[in-house]
Amino acid sequence: MLYKSYYNSPIGELLLVSKDNNLIGLYLKNQKYYLSNIKDNLQLKDDLPIFKKTKDWLNRYFNNENPSISELSLSPIGSPFAKEVWHLLCDIPYGKITTYKELAIKIKEKLNKPNMSAQAIGYAVSHNPILIIIPCHRVVGTSGNLTGYAAGIDNKEKLLRHEQVDLTKLFKPKVK
Repeated sequence: MLYKSYYNSPIGELLLVSKDNNLIGLYLKNQKYYLSNIKDNLQLKDDLPIFKKTKDWLNRYFNNENPSISELSLSPIGSPFAKEVWHLLCDIPYGKITTYKELAIKIKEKLNKPNMSAQAIGYAVSHNPILIIIPCHRVVGTSGNLTGYAAGIDNKEKLLRHEQVDLTKLFKPKVK
């Protein structure tokens, strides 16, 4: 059985999804890929321990603390490759950023591959089912482009500002 709960955050209403007392999803309402990896019906159940821990974690995060990802039992649904990428995202420190290219180099070395495309990394990052906690918002283009956030570029910028990331060398992609 899959359970859900809601959290009102400074960037909007978040949907928390749990299975077996593990957090499997954290989605912003109307984000791209909303519930894309979840096919079962969700039952509202606010009193689960994982939801209480996650809401406490989010409260501390939005109160300018730096709670540890390891405090939560996370079990995102995805391919083995995507899970490797999401695991690397968890290593990006609070208030810091990295690039898709830097992640591609790390995954290439970790998986002992001759090469790895930044686009493959971008696909996995954009399909991260646990926003904010698995910090995909901390990944930018090599040129400083704030591209590729499923919850929207404005929310990515808000989260980076919240973490006091220096945005002076970063820019929003031009809308076509």
